Amino acid sequence: MGGASADLHQLESDIELTHAERTDTKLGASESKAANDVGLDSGIKSQAEAEGHFVEVTMDIHGDSVALHSVKAFGGVDVVEEEGEKLGLTGKRFEKKKSFSASVVQSAAIRMKQLKLTGLKFISTTDGGEGWIKAEGRFKKFVGADGYLPRARFAECLGLNKESEAYAEKLFDTLARQRGIQGGSINHIQFKEFWDNISDQSFDARLKTFFDMVDKDADGRITEEEIKEIICLSATANKLSIIQKQAEEYAALIMEELDPDDSKYIMIDDLETLLLHGPEETTRGESKNLSRMLSQKLKPTYVDNTIMKWYRDGRYFFLDNWRRSWVLVLWIGVMLGLFAYKFVQYRRKAAYEVMGHCVCMAKGAAETLKLNMALILLPVCRNTITWLRNKTKLGAVVPFDDNINFHMVIAVAIAFGVGVHAIYHLSCDFPRLLHASDEKYKLMEPFFGERPSDYWYFVKSWEGVTGIIMIVLMAIAFTLANPAFRRGRTKLPKPFDKLTGFNAFWYSHHLFVFVYALLVVHGIKLYLTTEWYKKTTWMYLAVPITIYALERLTRALRSSIKSVKILKVTLYPGNVLSLQMSKPQGFTYKSGQYMFVNCAAVSPFEWHPFSITSAPDDDYLSVHIKIVGDWTRSLKTKFSQACQQPLNGQSGLLRAECLKEDNSSVSFPKVLVDGPYGAPAQDYREYEVVLLVGLGIGATPMISIVKDMVKMLKEIEEEEERGMEEGAAGAVKSDDEFKTRRAYFYWVTREQGSFDWFKGVMNEVAEEDRKKVIELHSYCTSVYEEGDARSALIAMLQSINHAKNGLDIVSGTRVMSHFAKPDWRNVFKRIALNHPHGRVGVFYCGPSNLTRELRQLSLDFSHNTSTKFDFHKENF
Repeated sequence: MGGASADLHQLESDIELTHAERTDTKLGASESKAANDVGLDSGIKSQAEAEGHFVEVTMDIHGDSVALHSVKAFGGVDVVEEEGEKLGLTGKRFEKKKSFSASVVQSAAIRMKQLKLTGLKFISTTDGGEGWIKAEGRFKKFVGADGYLPRARFAECLGLNKESEAYAEKLFDTLARQRGIQGGSINHIQFKEFWDNISDQSFDARLKTFFDMVDKDADGRITEEEIKEIICLSATANKLSIIQKQAEEYAALIMEELDPDDSKYIMIDDLETLLLHGPEETTRGESKNLSRMLSQKLKPTYVDNTIMKWYRDGRYFFLDNWRRSWVLVLWIGVMLGLFAYKFVQYRRKAAYEVMGHCVCMAKGAAETLKLNMALILLPVCRNTITWLRNKTKLGAVVPFDDNINFHMVIAVAIAFGVGVHAIYHLSCDFPRLLHASDEKYKLMEPFFGERPSDYWYFVKSWEGVTGIIMIVLMAIAFTLANPAFRRGRTKLPKPFDKLTGFNAFWYSHHLFVFVYALLVVHGIKLYLTTEWYKKTTWMYLAVPITIYALERLTRALRSSIKSVKILKVTLYPGNVLSLQMSKPQGFTYKSGQYMFVNCAAVSPFEWHPFSITSAPDDDYLSVHIKIVGDWTRSLKTKFSQACQQPLNGQSGLLRAECLKEDNSSVSFPKVLVDGPYGAPAQDYREYEVVLLVGLGIGATPMISIVKDMVKMLKEIEEEEERGMEEGAAGAVKSDDEFKTRRAYFYWVTREQGSFDWFKGVMNEVAEEDRKKVIELHSYCTSVYEEGDARSALIAMLQSINHAKNGLDIVSGTRVMSHFAKPDWRNVFKRIALNHPHGRVGVFYCGPSNLTRELRQLSLDFSHNTSTKFDFHKENF
């Protein structure tokens, strides 16, 4: 028996079990254990002893889920093939051959499905599966003075969330009815019995409890009305409001499937059949290959030698970060060089005799500040960066995707430099000047004039006033740029609540206009420098400020010239506003890029970035805007008022869509756009394989990419067909820039209504992608993981409806949705298996909490498999 092969973090349980052929008449220890693991009954084991054959069983075991893939008889002949038909889950494919192998297959197949269904859990590991000890502790907390736990606290006692309260009460009623308990409360002993029942590992026991939950009148039959009720409960627990509204329709669908004779009820055997109905998603041979890859390619390499370990880690770090590294090393080197230059220069001047090393430190820090105040503007010159990305080869060595990160790193260096410069001047240089002897002060008279009488002399000077004002303005801008303030995480009392959010960040950042003006004045009015050509502050700033000014001028001119006309406004569930607008002449862009949007009716000064969701060849532009801040809320209000007049004091888009027609009286607010601007996702065409990950509204750049891919693949297919017709297939023209031949798109969202945002695109891709180049995966995290009793009926409905109507009941698209969150390690593992020695571009857009995990997985699989994963994160 081959043991389990663990991956790097020992999170996998893909197991290949092999019953080895033996010449004796008894199974060895390993064979007996394997037989028990597979669930073989004693009769089959006896038959194995008698016949002495061997059978190799290959399966996937993930948590409570088991998938059987192949069973080989003596000589390696496949008894069970890995076709889409699969092995008959009820063993129906073995009608003639009754050999030992066939018996093994038949019994193992049935048992495998039962093992899979041990996932019919009433409490999950995420919100109640901690164990009896914690459950008992909660019981003692919620129990009344009489020692009884009321029905209303049963959900809390199990550790379930608020949405599952109705589900828990239904479970309570079922368990109480089974035991003849009345009164709506239970004592400690009864609660222990309840716990033992719902945590029972027996599938039959779980199925019986689930059946009794549905069969509320306990007559042993389930009616359509009872199915409707449990559908409503499941939909509520999983926050699926659309399914709840269609419960009657889905109940009828189940009855149609399981009650073809129209007897008006179904039995427990019918319910079991329904549970067994779910289609297997594993593709042919994948499980076997996964097991092989785990054992061969994902073995962690252990290095005992500390030096070799440091060398290996350092090498990996350099390979993953060499572009960032050389930029940072160069920048730090230049700063150190400038600091050392100024330090030595003032070490040789007369000022050193009076102020000592303090003046050297202050002037050294000032020189680095000049450099950084110039550099900090360049990463936000988006037009320049976009031009360099698109028109030059610098992107191969310069990490343009990290422009915002570099901007923030420079800001930290500026804060440090300001601190050193100000502290050494205010606490060291000026006091030493005041207390210097007459003989030493004479050396400073050419710069400071007569001896100052007090400290205030330095503070009220040009240098002091401009310096202090700059520190205050920069402190405001730096504070409000902190993520805690910028993203509104910090809650302040009124009226200070206006200091949080994107608006406060945006306006405070424009204080830099005054900062740079004061910096130039500060640099001209130097104490210790009189020659104009030695006052170098303006020299550092001239070029960057000019480039940045031209950038802002370009934005103003381009947005006013390239006016857009609003064509369609849509408000989707999940508070997402979609704007479809005319495409300005000459506005060319790549999928994955973004543009800035301005609405003067909201604010004439604010420009906000949004990913373009239309494809480059579409004759319109579209953006999808999540309503999360002051500006987006105001934008929604303005368009709501334009689409439909407020009724009864209400405001907002009361209709789902509002179309602008030529003769329409609707007058939309004026919108300006500026762009497009480069983004990491625009480089997807450089990869033969791409993994696209979008969380919530972060799917926007990925939607443009999949639309673009469908169009490109369609063109290539048409060219190939034309070439075949002309007898010159080898002469088919290919797009050298488009290398992508396989894409995996994972869209993860919390709400069922979110799928409406891109329903049309998902259906279009599913229909147009005939060669299945783009693999679509949508996840709804509000639905409990597969195997949870709260989502069991949803999974049944999903399978039946998709098989019958070709539509998924959760997403409303042709793409089958998944429940809970993806197992990202398995996602990477499968791609590494499918594309050995390949290079995969991983593009992610969404909240930062997933960034670290995806980046680390990209590194892990790049270092431990032959597949290389390049991770890219969208930064605005």
